[in-house]
Amino acid sequence: MTMPEQRRILATAIPGPLSLERQVQRKAELANGLGTTMPVFIERAGGGILVDVDGNHIIDLASGIAVTSVGASHPAVTQRIAEQAARFTHTCFLVTEYDGFVDVAAALNRLTPGEHAKKTALFSTGAEAVENAIKIARTATGRTAVVVLGHAYHGRTSLTMAMTSKNAPYKQGFGPFAPDVHRVPSPYPYRWPSGPEKAAEEAFAALEEIVTTQLGATNVAAIVVEPIQGEGGFIVPPPGYLAKVQQFAHEHGIVFVADEIQTGLARTGAMFACDHEGVVPDLITTAKALAGGMPLAAVTGRAEIMDAVAAGGLGGTYAGNPVACAAALGALEVIESEDLVGRAREIEARVRPRLEAACGPDSVVGEVRGRGAMLALEFVRPGTTEPAPEVAKAVVERCHQEGVLTLQCGTYGNVIRLLPPLVIGFDLLDEAVDVLLDAIAAVGALETQA
Repeated sequence: MTMPEQRRILATAIPGPLSLERQVQRKAELANGLGTTMPVFIERAGGGILVDVDGNHIIDLASGIAVTSVGASHPAVTQRIAEQAARFTHTCFLVTEYDGFVDVAAALNRLTPGEHAKKTALFSTGAEAVENAIKIARTATGRTAVVVLGHAYHGRTSLTMAMTSKNAPYKQGFGPFAPDVHRVPSPYPYRWPSGPEKAAEEAFAALEEIVTTQLGATNVAAIVVEPIQGEGGFIVPPPGYLAKVQQFAHEHGIVFVADEIQTGLARTGAMFACDHEGVVPDLITTAKALAGGMPLAAVTGRAEIMDAVAAGGLGGTYAGNPVACAAALGALEVIESEDLVGRAREIEARVRPRLEAACGPDSVVGEVRGRGAMLALEFVRPGTTEPAPEVAKAVVERCHQEGVLTLQCGTYGNVIRLLPPLVIGFDLLDEAVDVLLDAIAAVGALETQA
């Protein structure tokens, strides 16, 4: 199938009549707990464009939540998928082996931060990777406690829900959760009570106090951090914070785990977000962009820690599926050969100044933040830091009506995040930002009048 025409086309209202018809069937057939951001049905996609069943060409600023960084149908990925599917679709690597699993592990051992000896285990989803990182850390240390940050998001399984901060919609009604998970304050510079310049020092002091006096450092197996917090609102930690946490963990024999499921593999303008701070985690989790849309996740880490688990303790029926591994080898090839790390930096240089121009004391945009092609705007009541989730929602809805897909996030629901495919054309990107800024101006004007 050929690449969709790379331009925005509004063939109908969005959602169009054919998508609306399908919504009726969806409601009849699917559980209500499955939400949706933009109620359109997609029939093909590629580059920076999603084509719905009504013929609308929608500019993609979501990448399936940072998954299709190389685009939704890059030939390097789709051809490898087709070739592997024609050979075999599954054996279960724990039963009989295949090269793709080993090749993906070797690539991750090479690409992840640090020059130490590493090993990798493959899984299917990001939450599964995080959960296995905890299993590995607990086995390696003989300890049980897990420390996570406020505003964190780590998944939807029982353990990773316990590690996730936000209650609704991720946790409401699903408890009780896995025990021995403990939360420390996140250094959220924009909202730090004593000011952003004190966030790193004071947040680290709180972590140190909680771990040493309340938990006992000798009881803590792992400290798990997102180098940029994703669902929490694209919160970038202040300089020096991650390094302090890493050093503290090292001094106390605690496994330092970086959850790079959303930030990893070129998204932030470095291969991994940890690279911006020169931080080398003991274990690192990847998923999302790893396999270009196929379900694949990984834990990569220090060989001696990874080898703490006995044979048979890790795995899963679909873990490291051969078709997903083939897709990953294609996606990783594109990320390196097309310098998508550099491309993410170019996206930031092009987009960020335009977004920052929308900030101001009388603006509904309180802050622009992020790194690379992982950028966000936090919406507030003008002149305050009071969260304005309804303003963010109104901006998102206007963008969707105009054929630009954006996503809401944040603990307070007041953040719009931008995650364009790293291969998006700059003309499309510029047009999408035009639409976004127009929506902000229109909604902001209504807010001011109110």
